This record gives sequence, structure tokens and C-alpha cells, in this order.
Amino acid sequence: MINQDAIVALATPSGAGAIAIIRISGHDAITIGNGVFKSIRNKDLTKQKSHTLHLGHIVDGNKTLDEVLVSVFKGPNSYSGENTIEISCHGSTYIQQQIIQLLLRKGCRMADAGEFTLRAFLNGKLDLSQAEAVADLISSDNEASHQIAMQQMRGGFSNEIAKLREELLNFASLIELELDFAEEDVEFADRTQFHELLNRIEFVLKRLIDSFAVGNVIKNGIPVAIVGEPNVGKSTLLNALLNEERAIVSHIAGTTRDTIEDELVIGGIGFRFIDTAGIRETQDHIESIGIKKTFEKIEQAQVVLYLFESLKFKVQSSEYIVEIEKIKNQFPLKPLVVIINKIELLTAAEVAEIKKQLLPLNVILETISAKEKIGIDALKNTLLSFVNTGALRNNETIVTNTRHYDSLLKALNEIQNVNYGLETNISSDLIALDIREALYQFGLITGQVSNDELLGNIFANFCIGK
Repeated sequence: MINQDAIVALATPSGAGAIAIIRISGHDAITIGNGVFKSIRNKDLTKQKSHTLHLGHIVDGNKTLDEVLVSVFKGPNSYSGENTIEISCHGSTYIQQQIIQLLLRKGCRMADAGEFTLRAFLNGKLDLSQAEAVADLISSDNEASHQIAMQQMRGGFSNEIAKLREELLNFASLIELELDFAEEDVEFADRTQFHELLNRIEFVLKRLIDSFAVGNVIKNGIPVAIVGEPNVGKSTLLNALLNEERAIVSHIAGTTRDTIEDELVIGGIGFRFIDTAGIRETQDHIESIGIKKTFEKIEQAQVVLYLFESLKFKVQSSEYIVEIEKIKNQFPLKPLVVIINKIELLTAAEVAEIKKQLLPLNVILETISAKEKIGIDALKNTLLSFVNTGALRNNETIVTNTRHYDSLLKALNEIQNVNYGLETNISSDLIALDIREALYQFGLITGQVSNDELLGNIFANFCIGK
């Protein structure tokens, strides 16, 4: 599968900038680069040491395209494991295009999405889970997702899976050996030790599978639905959480009273706040559509914030209580935080009276003044409490990849089948089949077992140039 023809791509974002980096990888990468590079000291790139920098010009015949800095990396000591050069040129889009077109004429071809990392995997520089972590690292937008991607790219997850696979493989070899002496009825694998190993593998697999719930949340952000009437301070609350006068970070346009989404990071964890229409009985057709969308968004959310204005509660408390009960009854398993806003307009006794009326609802209560930024830190801590960051703090392996999660589930099922086979004295040939399948699932994670279709699906999601 390893194709060492020279590939080229822009490794920095497209568009104008201070500098741009054009990457070439392949057996003839340095030779091709040397053919268009004129060193200020007449250096031959093919004769230079690996990991060196060289100043000069990119030339197309008698035409000088740009003054550049060329980095030389000789395989196998490069990212891709192949001969690689990186051309740091000025960030003009015209210059970028001219250099890339010149390299294409000199024998390169445009790289496919993720092809540099694919070659790193095929050349043994990364295993498959580490390669996938590269994409996660590039797309990480908060501290937690960055930390998980770094841990996986350094091989934390791979090492854990490889260790389990190696131990299981040792016993599998003994079981397979027994099949060769089936007529003599001998046992090479100690059943007691094997049973202990299976229990240990099952424990680790369950821990990794359970971590996916946290990992998925950290990777994709925690969806939080904000429910409340218009003008109760939702935008002001978002500004206070963001600590700047900018309520809408990104918005999803739609019909009147559609939902609006804002994203922010609290304590290194991403939260996606979904601003929704108020929930109440209405004859207005458009408003009823908005209310229907509200319940759809609550369904998608992991946490629900119900925000109301303190002064209005004194006038229409029963209406608010009905709305809160409606949400609580329809979504009993979702954490519901009731937020009393504009407490600066009430006395302490009046705030205490509102809390007393809400106490029977058995919800989490927060009192804030979004305008004065009172109670915002307490609300942030409440939101963070819904995320189990213990594994993250302890630097444990956390699974974030759906493909890995699926393979872990299948491996666990096979390990449980093997355990059942030992307990019921099923014949070794049937046990061996389940062990092989478990080993296959482990191999799918790290890439010890792979195929073109699998690799195509994984690397198609990478950016070109990585």
C-alpha cells in the first residue's frame, strides 16, 4: 500500500498571511525541491543533513518566484517517514499557487486529504489511533479536548490496548497449540491464570467504554438548553459567562423565534448554549412552532437552564411553576437548573421567599444578576459539576472516537464469550474463535488490522496538507 511518489500540499491555512508552508513528501521530494531551489550559498539540498534549514530562492527557469527558507527532513526521520521538505514562503496566495504549480510540473502530485499522516501510519511512525488523534488535536478548541488528543497522540490509549492484546495473544497461542494435540487431550494454557487475565481485560475494557460518555461530551461540547421568556436576560447572561459584550459567538439562522446557539469554554470544558423560545400556552401559530422547537432542543440538551426575572415571578409565580413542572415531568433524567435573574431588584427576604416557593420542585436553584455579574462563578461551578472530570484530572485514558468505542464493545462481548466458554468447558476450538475475534477488534483500533476502505474513511476527514 505504500506509495512513495512525491506529493505536495499547502500545510498552512489557505489565504494570504505573513508566511505559508508548502510541504513535499516522497522518495524524490528532496531531489524535486533541489531542482527549483537556488541556495544563497550554492548548497545542494540532496547533500545536506536531515533537520537543517536553508535560505535561498525558488526559481522557475530565469524567473525568481520568492525568497524562501527550506527545511530538509530525510526519511525515516521525518513526520511521514519519507524524504520531506517544507518551503516557508511569503504568504501571498499568488506566490503559493505559483510554487505549487511549479512543483506539480516538476513531478509532484497534489496530496489527498490526510495523505501525509496516512504515510506516517503506513511507514510505522504512528499507529492508527495515534493518527486519528492528530485530526482531533487539530480540531481541539478547548483545554480538555486538547489534553485528551495529546494523551492519545503520545500513545497512551495505544499502549493500553497493545498490552491487553499481547497478553491475550500469548494465551491464544497456547490454546491454538492445544488444538494441534487435540487427540492427546492435553492443556498448555493454565485455565486459572487465563480466567484471571480475562477478568482483568474485561475490567479495563469496561472502564474504557464507560469513559466514552465523558470523552464524547468533552470532544463535542456539552449542549445546554436555556429556556425562558424573551427579555429575561438570556443574552446578558451569555455576555456575563463570556465576560465580554458579545452574546452570539455563532448563530443558526431560521424562522422567527428559532433557536440561537452560543459556544464558550468553562474550566477547559466546551459548553454549547441553546437559546430557546418560552414555554407557555399560546394561540399564536408562529410562537407555538417556537415552543415545539424548544422541547426538541431540550431533548437534545444534556443540561437545562430555566431563567426567569425575579420581579415577574412575584406577579406570575404560578405560571412559572407550571412551566418548570412541565419540563421536569417531560425530562425527569435531565439536570434542571432554575436561575433567578435580576436579584439586585429584590431584597434578601424577597429572594428567600422565591426560593421557598420553588423548593418543593426539587430542582437546582441559582440566583444571579447577569447585569451586575453576581452569582456567575457559582453558576459556572454548577455547570462543571455535571461533567465527570475525575478521569481527566487523573490523566486516565479517555475514549472519544466512535470507531474505537464500537471495537471496544465488540471486543468486550468476545472476551465475555471466552469467559463463559471456560466456565462451561466449551471445546478449545470454539474458545479460539472468540479469542481471534477479540484480537481482531483490538487490531482494528491500532491499525494492526486494516483495509483500504477503513483507511479511506478515516483519512478523508483530515485536512489536506496534514
